[in-house]
Amino acid sequence: MIFIDVKKKTALFVFLLFQILLSSCVQTAGLKPKQPITLTMWHNFGGQMQDSMNDLIEEFNTSIGKEKGIVISITSISGTASLQEKLTMIAADDPGSPEMPDIATCYPATAVLLADKGLIISMDQYFTDAELKDYLPQFLAEGRLPDKKLYVFPFAKSTEVLFLNKTLFERFSSDTGITIDDLATFEGIAETAMKYYEWTDEQTPGIQNDGKSFYTADSFFNLVQVGMVQLGSSLFYDGKLQLNNAEFQHIWNVIFEPAVKGGYAIYDGYSSDLAKTGDIICSTGSTAGILFYGNEITYPDNTKEKIEYVILPYPTFEGGEKVAIQRGSGLIVAKSTPQKEEAAALFLKWFTSPEQNMRFVSSTGYLPITHQAFTDYMEKGMAENTDINIKKLFPAALKVYNEFDFYIPPVFDEYNSIAENFESGFSVLAAQKRKQYLEYLKHYTAEQAYEKAANNALNDFIQQLR
Repeated sequence: MIFIDVKKKTALFVFLLFQILLSSCVQTAGLKPKQPITLTMWHNFGGQMQDSMNDLIEEFNTSIGKEKGIVISITSISGTASLQEKLTMIAADDPGSPEMPDIATCYPATAVLLADKGLIISMDQYFTDAELKDYLPQFLAEGRLPDKKLYVFPFAKSTEVLFLNKTLFERFSSDTGITIDDLATFEGIAETAMKYYEWTDEQTPGIQNDGKSFYTADSFFNLVQVGMVQLGSSLFYDGKLQLNNAEFQHIWNVIFEPAVKGGYAIYDGYSSDLAKTGDIICSTGSTAGILFYGNEITYPDNTKEKIEYVILPYPTFEGGEKVAIQRGSGLIVAKSTPQKEEAAALFLKWFTSPEQNMRFVSSTGYLPITHQAFTDYMEKGMAENTDINIKKLFPAALKVYNEFDFYIPPVFDEYNSIAENFESGFSVLAAQKRKQYLEYLKHYTAEQAYEKAANNALNDFIQQLR
């Protein structure tokens, strides 16, 4: 028989009690399936993208979420601008600002404001180095703010590609000899655009200068940013625009002349709007924009025509490197309780795993964010997808993934206002010079009219931005 004296019994009791209490604390800090927690979520996806997001969240809630005790509740769906405005209000602690959601889609420029106020967490603490290696480093880099911590977690990214109305282009090509290969560079697109304007103008010999535009960019600002990098330069230095250099001068000449002469459309909206009416047949824009192009044109007289698109990798400037912009928001997680933060991290891991991630991007036109999704799931996604335009998008996306470098726009306070001023300034100036050009054409040749209209335009543009 073994005897334990009173002091030892007391010590043993205290030790066991401590272990029970410790075990209880550990259990409390974790997730409890029988006491599920709800995470509120805001996102900016509508239409088909909303359906895809809702389906995946429902699947999470009824599988992993049910097993772990997590419920994702979407409490706000709004446009990108509106959502970012609400998050900015929260960061500024504006009167009447809504309550911070647990998870939200967010851009780095807005996340900086939230991080500075300690309202969101870095995800580095919830992902191991091995787990992070599964993701494309460029996509992770965009979500790292100035302190190098990962606040904006990638879940789907987009880049820009070239959309071409193959049906109408082939008619133009058969008459002029212009081929798709001529569209590999922006210089080639500019030349093609002016020839297309002339070709369409000739279709109505009784009406002068009624040619159609060939091309537009959803963002000429993005075109210039990427073009500068392709040519080995940069549009920004220390947060300031750098416009007094040979690279920008070249880009300006390439895009401004066809805009003034009518080959490029100047339009305050998305290129898909003009594509659906036949007012353009070529454009650069986000891969996610593919959902809005459709497969037919409705002409001004309400007649319709079935058309087919071809999707090509992003063009380069002659002699430049293959570089395309990296676009898209990420997911931020609010600073809250350890349980909620852990639950949010688990959802992010599930949602961005190759299988789930590929299901989301294959129905939205976005790019997957892991190496495995690109290498093991992309081909399957191409084979199974029923949307003919998204099906055509995948090969171009794979080519960009394999051959291009991604450009990540800088993050600083004035970036958004600079982008807006650049875009609107270019559009207004090009429209003004287009009007002058048409007046000069009454008295001068096309080249003389352009020289007079474009005289000192670049200096005017630079001074306007300053």
